[in-house]
Amino acid sequence: MNLTDNSESILKEIELKFQAINQKTDVQLEGLLWSKPITYWDYIQTDALLSLQTQRTTLPDEMVFIMYHQVNELIFKMILWEIDQIAETKEIQVDFFSERLSRITRYFDMLTNSFSIMENGMEVEQYMKFRNTLTPASGFQSAQYRLIEFASTDVINLTDRRYKDTFDENTDLETSFEHLYWQAAGKDYHTGKKSYLLQEFENKYKEQFIRQITNFKNKNIWQKFTQLPEKDQLNTALIEAMRHYDYTVNITWVMQHLNTARKYILESGKGNGEATGGSDWQKYMHPKYQRRIFFPKLWTEDELSNWGNETTV
Repeated sequence: MNLTDNSESILKEIELKFQAINQKTDVQLEGLLWSKPITYWDYIQTDALLSLQTQRTTLPDEMVFIMYHQVNELIFKMILWEIDQIAETKEIQVDFFSERLSRITRYFDMLTNSFSIMENGMEVEQYMKFRNTLTPASGFQSAQYRLIEFASTDVINLTDRRYKDTFDENTDLETSFEHLYWQAAGKDYHTGKKSYLLQEFENKYKEQFIRQITNFKNKNIWQKFTQLPEKDQLNTALIEAMRHYDYTVNITWVMQHLNTARKYILESGKGNGEATGGSDWQKYMHPKYQRRIFFPKLWTEDELSNWGNETTV
């Protein structure tokens, strides 16, 4: 058998690879004789992916709603994948940080720009019918979105603004969790009673959320930014990229979502104005009420005080 120098080099590398894990190279190579060539549909798992859309009604536009939200969840997973690379990189360098941040922001820009699919892609009459079958589920219950928040900033920046001044980085985790801004969408703070929406959400995900907060305490996007050399933290382009990410997630994305909800739930005149999960959705969603801000130190006092005002959005 005649082998080119390149083939011999590759075979040597393969042998070293399997020796390192105490595997026999000839057995591994023989296995290639019986393996099937990969196809696009097997690699992407197309059939499995396309089997995940199950309607609860016979209304065609419900399929638009389901698929759009599944796409969102896939993009959220891509965002978390990039954030993990930032978090797990020791002695992170500015070029690597900036490139991953750019990827994350592009994904959120795409999500924001895609809302016309929801806003203009469903008949109001159909939506107002099939949404009743979703109760008490709600987009509030997107766990990946919460994981993104926990991985982006310190938990104090996700605290309900009514209590933020009394908390700091030393506040115990359980107290912090019970006063996150989105708790207001599912809790009566006078009685302390949680809605079914919030109870079910926490039953499934609270332990995972607590782990995420703990794991990212010192390696969320903000913390990794502060670990860059001081000259890089003062880089105008990088600061603007951080601000763009913050503004996109906490104002642009939220307002697109809110305005779409307003169109169907309020302006259509066909419902009772209530969210499927029973939350006070306008106050929960509108950024001016909670002023959730990932990187408050990168904004001026005037920008912070006017955060989320629709005249500036």
